[in-house]
Amino acid sequence: MRSIVIFAVAMIGLSFALFAQELPRRLGGANGPPDADKALASRPVPKLADGTVDLSGVWTDGGDRFVAQGTGLTQAQLEASLQPWALQKMKARSDGDNPYYLCMPGGPFRLSGGFAWRFVQTPTVNAKYIFQLQEGNSHSYRQIFMDGRKHPEDPTPTWYGHSIGHWEGDTLVIDTVGLNDKFWIDRSGFPQTEQLHMVERWTRFNYTTMRRVVTLDDKGAFTKPITATFEAHLSQPGSEIFEYFCIENEQFGLRTLTDPLAKPPGRQ
Repeated sequence: MRSIVIFAVAMIGLSFALFAQELPRRLGGANGPPDADKALASRPVPKLADGTVDLSGVWTDGGDRFVAQGTGLTQAQLEASLQPWALQKMKARSDGDNPYYLCMPGGPFRLSGGFAWRFVQTPTVNAKYIFQLQEGNSHSYRQIFMDGRKHPEDPTPTWYGHSIGHWEGDTLVIDTVGLNDKFWIDRSGFPQTEQLHMVERWTRFNYTTMRRVVTLDDKGAFTKPITATFEAHLSQPGSEIFEYFCIENEQFGLRTLTDPLAKPPGRQ
């Protein structure tokens, strides 16, 4: 018994020593790809040969925060947009229940966040597909069909759903259905059903910044559609996304003791 106690004390001491040394955080935060120099913002927004905006580059942010932060509402005001059962479900959730922290996909809303990510338009003239590549968590990708197809009548629910896109001027519009109810929309445990319909409007309004306006509509969980606005920031030219698999170096237990983003605003 004495040896067990000594071992436990040693592990606690090691944990605090790790915090003191600042665990490496390649993905997001201070150790992620640095933002591009602000002076680059004055450059013209790049375009491809077909006239569409070139979305290439390594980006960070654009989501993976709390939905409330993009709406300008308080968490309480946002919760008023939930049906009673959905609010009860969210209140019953705890950080340890979050599938994202168990290395599962976070759904399309969170694919653009603190982790570095890319849009890839292919082919580069009259693109038929846009892929969104993310280095974080499960090393994920998302496929956006740009070839004029429609959504399936009864899509099989998946983590990233079925996404179709089109251009409205210089704004990329992405329409997504067929999402499952397994992921959390954000870190507060915001719930959804398989009826969730997500529409994003991406506008690269200067060289280093993209605006993302996201409308979430779920008649099974919400009382009304919810719209949130975020910004994505271009990383320093030459930045790359790196391979990262969450389960390979899982440190969630240590991180959440000190990370203020691990808990939603206003909740203990």
